[in-house]
Amino acid sequence: MAVLTDRPAPAAAPARPRRDRAPRALASRLAGYAVLVFFALVFLYPFVIQIGNSLKTEPDAAANPLSPVPDPLTLAGFERIFAGTSFPLWLGNSLLVTVLVTLGRVFFDSLAGYALARLRFRGRSGLFAAIIAVLAVPGVVLLIPKFLVLNQLGMYDSYAGLVVPLLADAAGVFIMKQFFESIPVSVEEAARIDGAGVFRTFWSVVLPMAKPALITLTILSFQGSWNEFPHSLVSVQDPGLFTLPRGLADLVSGSLGKGTQYPLKLGAALLATIPVAVLFVIFQRYFVRDANDGADKG
Repeated sequence: MAVLTDRPAPAAAPARPRRDRAPRALASRLAGYAVLVFFALVFLYPFVIQIGNSLKTEPDAAANPLSPVPDPLTLAGFERIFAGTSFPLWLGNSLLVTVLVTLGRVFFDSLAGYALARLRFRGRSGLFAAIIAVLAVPGVVLLIPKFLVLNQLGMYDSYAGLVVPLLADAAGVFIMKQFFESIPVSVEEAARIDGAGVFRTFWSVVLPMAKPALITLTILSFQGSWNEFPHSLVSVQDPGLFTLPRGLADLVSGSLGKGTQYPLKLGAALLATIPVAVLFVIFQRYFVRDANDGADKG
């Protein structure tokens, strides 16, 4: 016969209050933000120094180059940039070359990427492998061959020599090919049924869907051609054809005489970085985009 007992049930362990976890989570989050702020300040400090020194007098910049506070504040350095150097000419040359190179890369890299992604022809895999191999070649290795080719073709010391060799690049072809391959082939079938050719399908159907990749390629092409120095070094010798990187290198080498001239040099470098910074800020939300953008949703 079973014996009934009034044994009490074991008491449950008290739950740890949420208040104990809240201070730890808050402290961990604050520590993470503190680390991020520290590294952000370390990264930004050189730019702050650049801005501060560009607004100083030359004696103040030479005596206190690491101080971000100008004493006194002056715009004399920027006045000398526009009145005493060829900066406006360099700026105009850079704008012309950069716009032409960017447009050329967006067009030709897109064409090449679409051909490698969609067209079937003999040697396609080998051609793509060669393009990937070009990415592994250091640019400095190609400087002398590039000079010899430009000289033989009669393009040395001309705008054509500055622009034509940069109109296509392997990295842009690779980016566009990978994006086009992510777009389903089914989106092109309707255009083919309507009788559109290969180029019409590419231009009217596929290219508008590649907006994220095109914007990324535009930013990379603009930044790369704007900051291009080695190519201008081997393609032009006439000071009237100097771009901003070539002109700034001329300033740093002491073409204006003795003295540190920190306000002038850093002010010119600051002005040269503004267009790229503005372009990146405007299009930064498109810079990294899911490769599936533009694909049909079914």
